[in-house]
Amino acid sequence: MKQQLTAKVNPWDIFHGPNLGYMMEMYDRYLEDSSSVDSEMKEMFDQWGSPDQWQKSEPGLSPEVGISTEFLTKVVSATKLADNIRMYGHLAADIYPLNDQPKDTLRIDLSTYDLSEEDLRSIPVHYLLPNAPATIKNGLDAIYYLKDLYTRSIAYEFSHVHDVKERAWLREQVEVMAHLRSERTADAKKALLKRLGEVEGFEHFIHRTFVGQKRFSIEGLEMLVPLLDEMISYSVEKGARTVNIGMAHRGRLNVLTHVLNKPYEMVFAEFQHAPSKDLIPSEGSIGITYGWTGDVKYHLGGDRKVKKGEEVSARITLANNPSHLEVVSPVVVGYTRAAQENRTVVGTAELNEKSAYAILIHGDAAFPGQGVVPETLNMSGLKGFQTGGSIHIIANNTIGFTTESADSRSTKYASDTAKGFEVPILHVNADDPDAVIQAAILAYDYRDQFGKDFVIDLIGYRRFGHNEMDEPMVTNPIMYKKIHQHKTVRALYEDKLIQDNVISKEEAAAIQQTTTDTLKAAYAKVPPKDENVDAVLNPPEEATKALPNEGTELTPNRLKSINEQLLEWPADFKPNKKLEKILKRRLDATTKDGKIDWAHAETLAFASILQDGTPIRFSGQDSQRGTFAQRHLVVHNEESGESIVPLHSVEGTKASFAVYNSPLTEGAVVGFEYGYNVFAPETLVLWEAQFGDFANCAQVLFDQFVSSGRAKWGQKSGLVMLLPHGYEGQGPEHSSARMERFLTLAAENNWTVANVSTAGQYFHILRRQAAILNKEEVRPLVIMTPKYLLRHPQSSVTADAITNEQFKPLLAQPGLGENKEAVERLVLCSGKVAIDLADAIKDREGLEWLHIARVEEVYPFPRQSIERLLNEYPNVKELVWVQEEPKNMGAWTFAFPHLVDISAGRLDIRYVGRRRRSSPAEGDPVVHRVEQNRIIEEALTKLEG
Repeated sequence: MKQQLTAKVNPWDIFHGPNLGYMMEMYDRYLEDSSSVDSEMKEMFDQWGSPDQWQKSEPGLSPEVGISTEFLTKVVSATKLADNIRMYGHLAADIYPLNDQPKDTLRIDLSTYDLSEEDLRSIPVHYLLPNAPATIKNGLDAIYYLKDLYTRSIAYEFSHVHDVKERAWLREQVEVMAHLRSERTADAKKALLKRLGEVEGFEHFIHRTFVGQKRFSIEGLEMLVPLLDEMISYSVEKGARTVNIGMAHRGRLNVLTHVLNKPYEMVFAEFQHAPSKDLIPSEGSIGITYGWTGDVKYHLGGDRKVKKGEEVSARITLANNPSHLEVVSPVVVGYTRAAQENRTVVGTAELNEKSAYAILIHGDAAFPGQGVVPETLNMSGLKGFQTGGSIHIIANNTIGFTTESADSRSTKYASDTAKGFEVPILHVNADDPDAVIQAAILAYDYRDQFGKDFVIDLIGYRRFGHNEMDEPMVTNPIMYKKIHQHKTVRALYEDKLIQDNVISKEEAAAIQQTTTDTLKAAYAKVPPKDENVDAVLNPPEEATKALPNEGTELTPNRLKSINEQLLEWPADFKPNKKLEKILKRRLDATTKDGKIDWAHAETLAFASILQDGTPIRFSGQDSQRGTFAQRHLVVHNEESGESIVPLHSVEGTKASFAVYNSPLTEGAVVGFEYGYNVFAPETLVLWEAQFGDFANCAQVLFDQFVSSGRAKWGQKSGLVMLLPHGYEGQGPEHSSARMERFLTLAAENNWTVANVSTAGQYFHILRRQAAILNKEEVRPLVIMTPKYLLRHPQSSVTADAITNEQFKPLLAQPGLGENKEAVERLVLCSGKVAIDLADAIKDREGLEWLHIARVEEVYPFPRQSIERLLNEYPNVKELVWVQEEPKNMGAWTFAFPHLVDISAGRLDIRYVGRRRRSSPAEGDPVVHRVEQNRIIEEALTKLEG
């Protein structure tokens, strides 16, 4: 625009067609209110006046006579028509295989704009279609050309994309480049027909052979497989080295066999309940993992290595996924970010977005229906979560279970959610194979060009019910009458190729017979049904063995060196003065009388872990600073706004460190971090909730992935979850991290649940977690982290706790239990309430009868440690569990059976805490204090008699 203003020539000469129409509309707006246009445009109008008076005359029009008002009106109308064809052509497009949706042509009819064909013939082509093909001679040709382009079996929606360069590129792809993508050789068409025959034949073979068994057939969207084939091969040619796919259960078996190359015989063996592990190809081209409890066949994933000779050129992964449909999307995006990053560098990991990408396959009911979809879309442009764009494919059956589209969304298209994120959308008829292949190429080219998400709405139908045992005629009779009369896409494409003389009927029949023979041969390899199945399903011993606690301490010199380096900032760096004063106090923390608080211990742990060569990725809401202003892993210059990460400057670090403030989203972020950790198992990945109860919104991820992924799929994870927890009078929503939910899911040593009470314990458990990554015994770690205790003197530790101690699952209260014969009550507690008890006993006397032990690791429950402690006190009569949480929450219900076993009938087992409640905490802080005091007093008061 600046160049236009300073140019010596008329600036309006460069505007033609729709651009001229737009400038004329802006001029009309300028005349009404000059402040309604931007300043540069106003300056142009001030200097040069109306755009139309300066336009060069077209051939046949005299410059002296000028352009008539009538002609100008027709040009504006034609321009609006052309723009509306581009914008609304999708409403009249041939995108529905069943032809069961009305076409809206109002906005693209000539009569709507009071235009005749003769009017359009008089309008020069370049007004309406810049860069028009040579065959387009006038405005009428241009309009019909645009109508044809925008109302075919591919329809385009990108008017909601605001970036001018992106829109111009997309328009060029449609109007100039589309014919290049549509050119396919006869051999390519034959290969596509063969592929469709394999996809269809596989479904038919299962339908006939395993009658009545669920498979969640792909039929009605068979082109999904060739679409994936094309996109993967095209992207690998362009340099992608990792392709990660996420999808729900419909069509998964077909994708596993044809895209991941899982042998047919393995799938058939799963249907026949026969042993299948021996059927995995021995050359290692496919990776299939197994858990000990397993999962249904249509939830399983796999890995495929694409080889050129002996060299692996790419890795294709289909993620395991439960029936929670869209929840796998952020997991797969996390896979992809992990595949893109080089974590062996010091500082922030190096990101190469071209090296990997995600293909996310959605259901048409789930894409607008499940909130994790916009959560995942929202992360696509964020620094800590972006991957250079995911390709979204809506596998659009136009029905969800039995619910038709009119009852499952409030918008016209299943894809409309993506418009809010300015994601371009293609709607493509799944019965037009060549169009679907074009869509695949355009989608990847856009991602490659702009590094952003893209949506393909692949519109087909569902040939059977939700599963093959459903009868859809009961609930959707009109739709299924049409489906029953509708040919398959293979049959339609075969007819087309025969008609076009690309293939003969005999060749087509031979292709089908080859597919049938292949399927029969595969089935012949399937062993007999296993009549002696393992119903015990024990986990492997290496997955459940106890974690070592040794080796997490630091030498005094190493601790001192790390601590000093963390506070060495550039000479010209000017942090907030108040913060600088607070952080500089840490210099004295490693001295004899110094104390290390919670956040300080965390930073020291991170630095030492990086020195050991383990990368760290940390995210959460406000995690750079910390919810409670405790952390400050990123320090900001108060004058320039620039920031530094002190952990990047510690000498001897051998791996990357990144900490990101996450969006106000729990489900998608937990999914992302879990996926990142699964794909980068050598990395310590941490997610922090702003408050522990915010984790509620990620419960599906905890249930279906983090706690059970290894048992179901053999999928290992060492993810760390930090959940602020503690009763401090902040009400029911900011007190409890719902520890009981994590304990309910605890079994088979599937994860560690800890509620530690000191900074030293936190330091050591983090280092222990980093040490087990990449080992068979790796497991997730759930920590109830503190709020009030972050700076509490009783939670802070001396340097000796870092240099001479290790993690203790059970921690005895210092100063109690010294007279072992006198102790009659052993109080067991966990987390913050342990510090409340420690504060309460400071000035009390006569407590020889009492001992307190903190259960720092709640799961696995430290039963042996408690038994050893009890053996030291022969006169104990009471075993008392004390907690802040209501009786039906917290750890009591989980701990009670263990305490009964430990007691063996010898001890009275008592509970001290809040009564059973439906809400986790009181809303009134005064009531909270009264109740908290009651719990402490009851725990410390000796029973009479």
